[in-house]
Amino acid sequence: MSPKKHHMKLKGANASSSLDLESEDISLETTVPTAEEVSSSDELRDGSQRVTRQLLERKELLHSLQLLKIELSQRNLLIDNMKADHMTKVEELEERLNDALHQKQVLALRLDSQLKLAQEENRKHQILRKQEMETIMQRQKQLEETNRQLCDRDRYQELKDLPEDKMTIQEYVSVRFYEVVTPLRTQVTELTLKNGCLNEELDIHRTQLKSLMESYEEERRLRAELELRCQKLTLDLADTKQLIQEGDYRRENYPTIRRERDHLDAELKELKRRYETLDLTHTTLNRERDKLGIEVATLQQSVTLLQKDKEYLHRQNTELSVRCAHGEDRIERLQVQLEDSKKAREESYEKYVASRDHYKSEYETRLREELENIRLKTGLEIENLQRASREMYERENRNLREARDIAVLEKDRAMAAERDTQSRYDQLLEQFRQLQLGTDNRVSELFNQAKLHAFEAERAEMVKEETANALAQCQVDCEKLQKKLELPQLPWDKPIEIYLPI
Repeated sequence: MSPKKHHMKLKGANASSSLDLESEDISLETTVPTAEEVSSSDELRDGSQRVTRQLLERKELLHSLQLLKIELSQRNLLIDNMKADHMTKVEELEERLNDALHQKQVLALRLDSQLKLAQEENRKHQILRKQEMETIMQRQKQLEETNRQLCDRDRYQELKDLPEDKMTIQEYVSVRFYEVVTPLRTQVTELTLKNGCLNEELDIHRTQLKSLMESYEEERRLRAELELRCQKLTLDLADTKQLIQEGDYRRENYPTIRRERDHLDAELKELKRRYETLDLTHTTLNRERDKLGIEVATLQQSVTLLQKDKEYLHRQNTELSVRCAHGEDRIERLQVQLEDSKKAREESYEKYVASRDHYKSEYETRLREELENIRLKTGLEIENLQRASREMYERENRNLREARDIAVLEKDRAMAAERDTQSRYDQLLEQFRQLQLGTDNRVSELFNQAKLHAFEAERAEMVKEETANALAQCQVDCEKLQKKLELPQLPWDKPIEIYLPI
């Protein structure tokens, strides 16, 4: 049932109730329909509140469902972002791993090269140590040999000093062997020394021979050149002699020589001019070369920077391509989620429309039932209100009569209390006037006493000032007398009499 029809029915019920109660008082006619409207509106409000509460609960559930979907999508986005971050971190770690492997290879190569260098240095040190050991061993052998020789010499001297009868065969053989071997050893040493000297002289002679052969070859070459020059000069001399014999040499050769000189002068000037131009072009080319060198250096730097930028941009391009792929995947997933959410929204909207129609039909049936119940209840309540209003008016009339009697009694009591208070007021006013006269007299007496005391105080002040002046004068006189007493004694013994004023 619509609200307009319900309102019209309520108006009809109010009109019928007003026609039935025309014989009642005006106040009763006005109060009864308002109570009916209030009760009916309260019940309608309760029904509408129940329906709106259900709708609000349903909307809250839908809102919470949407919030959960949004939260789910946000969490999915967070998961995707975390996946992308993890992928980027994995790529960075792979790059670091590759860099570490490259550094490992470089360090391994450096280590191998350093090991090779160390091995070569160790080999060189070992060779040097072997050579030193060989020299030490040779020196040790020489020392042992000299020591042995010294020992043999000492032994030989000892055995030589002994007589032949006391020597054994072995000692005798050793003595003879030493006597035979020692000169041979000395000869061997002398011959080795001579051999060394001769070898040195042989080397010197070989170097001298080589230098002499080189000088010989040089002189031979110079001699061949001189012979060639001599042959040329002899040929030129023969030609000149032949031309001189002819007699026309100077006359015929002068113009040719002059032409050759002029031609050579012109060639010299042309060569100087070309040299100057070439020098200028050379300086300009040097400047241009320096400029081009600077430009080449700058271009090389720019090329290196561009290569670095290219590598950086390539890395960024790869990263952006990876991110783009991730973004496309996310967009596809979001599109799928959007389509699913659209389908779910359409399904929920269809369910909402169906449930709304169902609840609307239920609401209309309940509303009809409740209106019937309200109509019955309002009839009963109107009768109860009529009875209650009659009883209330009678009770109010009784209360008003009793209140009027009580008010009259209170008025009489108040008039008596007013008369008593007026008499008391008059008495208190008389007492106040008497007290005011007494206080005026007392104030005048106290004022006169104050004037007398002030006069006495002024007189005492004057006496005090006079005594202070006299005291000051006495102090001045005392100081003068004290100064006079402090004067030195005269040379004679007669004392001085001083008359002090009293």
